[in-house]
Amino acid sequence: MVLRALAVVVAGMLVAACAGAAPVAPARIVVALGDSVPAGTACGCDPFPVLYARAQRAAAVNLAVPGATSADVLAGLPAARDTLARADEVLVMAGANDVAPVFRGDYAAATAGVRTAVAATIAGIEGVHRVPVVVLGYWSIVPDGHAGTADPRAAARATAAVNDALRAAARDTGARYVDTEAAFHGPDGASDPTPLLAPDGDHPDARGHAVIAALLPPLQRRP
Repeated sequence: MVLRALAVVVAGMLVAACAGAAPVAPARIVVALGDSVPAGTACGCDPFPVLYARAQRAAAVNLAVPGATSADVLAGLPAARDTLARADEVLVMAGANDVAPVFRGDYAAATAGVRTAVAATIAGIEGVHRVPVVVLGYWSIVPDGHAGTADPRAAARATAAVNDALRAAARDTGARYVDTEAAFHGPDGASDPTPLLAPDGDHPDARGHAVIAALLPPLQRRP
């Protein structure tokens, strides 16, 4: 996908050069890694990585995969190496699928695995080249709002544990952590997120993706 996009840009530069116009610089590239949330599942809209990249006048390469765990994202790095080498920023959102299946039980090992895998993912990205990495947290790791679980307290505790693991992974590696919980639940945690969610209650709708995109910091330049 990236190679095709770059070929189009190069072709445009050649045409401009032949016409005597100033060459156009290639677009910066934002790469997204993670699960069904950045992938845009159940939305039928442009997901937040695309909205964010567009607002930053960049191209988005969305490698997020529905159902992916943090370990899956880490395992997928070798296949994404060429794409990551061209990235100007990488967004990472993974971990919900590690913990959601056991959110009512003992999920300490699962959240520890999230921290380890996400930290290793960031290190792997930086092993390709140093690039700003943004790690996003979750408002809920299970269905929320009107379609939410019958055990909201357990869901809130598990979500907080996942976010703590993601925040720690970002801190351990010097990445930036972005919280999404207040945007969906309000500053006091009491707001109903249903208007920002698809009917399944598990994924953002178009408005929810726009809200997440707006939380992301301005695109940084490569170090």
